[in-house]
Amino acid sequence: MLFVKRLFSTFILTLPFLLGSLTAHAKMVDAKLPPAEFIQAVADQTLEVVKQDKAAQAGDRQAINRLVDQYVLPYVNFEKTTRLAAGRHWRQASPEQRQQLVDAFKNTLIRTYSGALANVDQLSAIKVGPFRGDPNAADVVVRSTISQSNGPDVGVDYRMENTPEGWKIYDLNVEGIWLIQNYRNQFSQVVTEKGVDGLIQTLNTQSMPAQNP
Repeated sequence: MLFVKRLFSTFILTLPFLLGSLTAHAKMVDAKLPPAEFIQAVADQTLEVVKQDKAAQAGDRQAINRLVDQYVLPYVNFEKTTRLAAGRHWRQASPEQRQQLVDAFKNTLIRTYSGALANVDQLSAIKVGPFRGDPNAADVVVRSTISQSNGPDVGVDYRMENTPEGWKIYDLNVEGIWLIQNYRNQFSQVVTEKGVDGLIQTLNTQSMPAQNP
């Protein structure tokens, strides 16, 4: 259980590094930068701002939703994350159900991890490792190390796809555990028992923490 909570805390700690600047005059990061530069640029631009966002760090759901809607979505493909987590059950869903699944999964992630934003302190930092893949590939993984004052350094991998708009993050690996993989089994179990609408309802009414394999 302690390991799983640490996984959640580390995941939410990565969210600020996906955010655009909260100031009116700051520029959005160029999503067409080379993969490692893209992740590092977003981290460098936003970390200091997030450290000052007391409402989000205190777990204010409205503040967190605002940050995600305005600044995470441009860099993250939540639809692909949800589709891969739903697996074969995605094909059973209607277009309306698919959109409801995307919205519900985003909200359950925020609900599950919101308290861990307190882990972002003045000593939090991210260092992106050298990128050794093909920067023009359709799908890449960027590795990084997150340091915190209240725990050991943690390795986090970002899986991204190359789109016409630039890089989109759709999965995270924290200490060897991929986010999508860990939710897939739970999604499948709920759909088998309750159907797609049952999964949507479950996501909207309770948190679904990833399981430690």
